[in-house]
Amino acid sequence: MSDAITTIPVTMPDGSSADLSAFTGQVLLIVNTASKCGFTPQYAELEQLWRIYRDRGFAVLAFPCNQFGGQEPGDAEEIAQFCSLRYDVTFPVFGKVDVNGANAAPLFERLKSEAPGVLGTEAIKWNFTKFLVDRNGKVVDRYAPTTSPRDLINPIESLL
Repeated sequence: MSDAITTIPVTMPDGSSADLSAFTGQVLLIVNTASKCGFTPQYAELEQLWRIYRDRGFAVLAFPCNQFGGQEPGDAEEIAQFCSLRYDVTFPVFGKVDVNGANAAPLFERLKSEAPGVLGTEAIKWNFTKFLVDRNGKVVDRYAPTTSPRDLINPIESLL
């Protein structure tokens, strides 16, 4: 297998580059998010999961994306303010990314290759696609935008 998922470079809200090494050994739920999407209320459920399980080695990592219907038009400051004021989000929200195409973030390229979607397609179809990653950095499963974060309690608990 290639390098650990936590060594893949990601973009921080200020545009700088970092990696996910702070999350090494944790169960991760990585989600491409948007502020103006029909699934945006899932932020509240994601925050609940984060608050319930973070002390047991679980993290929700949000990556805003504007590739689907232009539903994340804001800059990093606007996104952070929206998440905080509207949904009291305290889990990490990273810099805006592309999840598909030539400029797709390396993290999402890895997630998609390890957990293809329906009929083996790798492309992410919409906002709030979720990837569950175990403590060893293995992508365990991919969940559709329609999957409620509440429905992930059992899979998360089985990995903790």
